[in-house]
Amino acid sequence: MKPEQDEVTLYHYWRSSSSWRVRCALEFKKIQARMIAVDLLNGENEAPDHAKRHPMGYVPVLDIAGHRLVQSVAILEFLDEYIPSPSLYPGNIYDRAQVRALVEIINADTQPIQNLDVMERHSSDPEEKKKWNHYFIHRGLKAFEKLCSTSAGKFSVGDHVCASDLLLIPQCYNALRFEVDLKDFPHISKIHSLCMTLLEFKNSSPERFQP
Repeated sequence: MKPEQDEVTLYHYWRSSSSWRVRCALEFKKIQARMIAVDLLNGENEAPDHAKRHPMGYVPVLDIAGHRLVQSVAILEFLDEYIPSPSLYPGNIYDRAQVRALVEIINADTQPIQNLDVMERHSSDPEEKKKWNHYFIHRGLKAFEKLCSTSAGKFSVGDHVCASDLLLIPQCYNALRFEVDLKDFPHISKIHSLCMTLLEFKNSSPERFQP
């Protein structure tokens, strides 16, 4: 089958930044997917059905062409091979390395520390959770800002949206939730403002999928 004929289902949570990354990639690749919500707050991710989809009970999970894919960055890389244009990873090997480095600042060093189970381990107090998230988001964005200052054009690497922007924008959403001022990060603030004018980011934003 051609890619546009394949059946696609995305299991996601509306406010999950990892889910937003994949929803946005689907928009850029113009892939229509059936959206199935998995409520993390009500523990639906721990139900046996979802445990079969993802060994850690996380979202997103993408069912496509009879295959089940997990882990958002792996899904982004798959989608870029599945439908090469528009590319989320630039052609220049040094630029691709920069994109992957920026991706990992969010994916490995910032977002996981904000997961619900991590926050619950840290504290049950809402104010402590807020301080925790504020600290780690600010730290992560500070690193992203410094690194992308060497590669930013209109977006984080050059003048076209790439994978690192798809990770950055959901993290900015979390930053605003936890009162991290994006004005502290001039490049990020500019990229965020521009991205949020694009239909792909608007159509995949959490508000579109909020119950």
